[in-house]
Amino acid sequence: MDFELNEEQQAIFDMAREFGAEKIAPFAAKWEKQEAIPREVLEEAAALGLASIYVPESDGGSGLTRLDATLVFEALSMACPSVASFISIHNMCTWMVSSYGSDEMKARLLPDLVTMTKIASYCLTEPGSGSDASALRTRAERTNEGYKLNGTKAFISGGGFSDLYLVMTRTGADGPKGISAVIVENGTAGLSFGAPEDKMGWRSQPTSEVQFDDCVIPAENLLGDEGAGFRYAMSGLDGGRLNIAASALGGAQSALDKTLTYMGERQAFGKSIDQFQALQFRLADMETEMQAARIFLRQAASKLDRKAPDASKYCAMAKRFVTDTAFNVANDALQLHGGYGYLADYGVEKIVRDLRVHQILEGTNEIMRVIISRALLSERAA
Repeated sequence: MDFELNEEQQAIFDMAREFGAEKIAPFAAKWEKQEAIPREVLEEAAALGLASIYVPESDGGSGLTRLDATLVFEALSMACPSVASFISIHNMCTWMVSSYGSDEMKARLLPDLVTMTKIASYCLTEPGSGSDASALRTRAERTNEGYKLNGTKAFISGGGFSDLYLVMTRTGADGPKGISAVIVENGTAGLSFGAPEDKMGWRSQPTSEVQFDDCVIPAENLLGDEGAGFRYAMSGLDGGRLNIAASALGGAQSALDKTLTYMGERQAFGKSIDQFQALQFRLADMETEMQAARIFLRQAASKLDRKAPDASKYCAMAKRFVTDTAFNVANDALQLHGGYGYLADYGVEKIVRDLRVHQILEGTNEIMRVIISRALLSERAA
């Protein structure tokens, strides 16, 4: 197997990295303080095809692979993991509309999603159901016009900022088969938002609870088939886990790059600190672990592209391994900066704060271990 990028893949990576370096990195600290990402920057990203990366060209998307998407998010997150991850969430929603929406829904929603003139948020987690997602309590009752929606979603990136909310809701009995997916448009009566969350990282992303109080949802805003929502959600999460892992990887790479520069400049005991063997060994381990994580991520993405039977297991393994590795590398980078690593001016402490949540979202790394072990035991039984 050849793990080198081909010419087209390298061009995709370079394009995303250049966009991030020019349009995101110089402003990331300011956006973090403002707790907002300018819409015009998101639209500029969309103009490069970065809002619909793996949506088919027939639906107006870029028609790239999941492996290509990992290259994009690794490159973008070298500028800012928070912004890259926000774009990743929008991509997941756009792909779900493309994959499961009716022809009418796709014609109505995709043109704005592909251009990011409308931004989408993914609403699965609730205050009482995170890891146990199939226990969600938000409910949509049938009406003559469609559905009446009640409940609350928690930790929603883009809450109060986005234009569309892709909501997993219960339309039937308890359990996964009673869950459907609906689109709630901003401005719908009964849709409201909690106060902005005061977060450790990902601060440029507006995040809040999303609340539904007798929200009237037209029947045409049901995504796909009633009762199939949980299956849709899980299919979206495989790719989402790869994207989040890729964003962690890019953030860690940026931290490592900053550390290499710093260690060549910082003097101690009459020489630059990159001349101390103990610190060289630390760098060697960081680089080795990063390369292992990168290859593992690309292998998992390749399996998802090929629809391999063990793709979900590999996506879970990659998400667990890459996000843990990336956080550890970023944390080591901060340590190698000494006291300066703790200062915002050097940019490493932001990366550490941003990457911590990658071990939690899209399924905690503990849940990834559950998925992996169950797959392993199932393979043994087979």
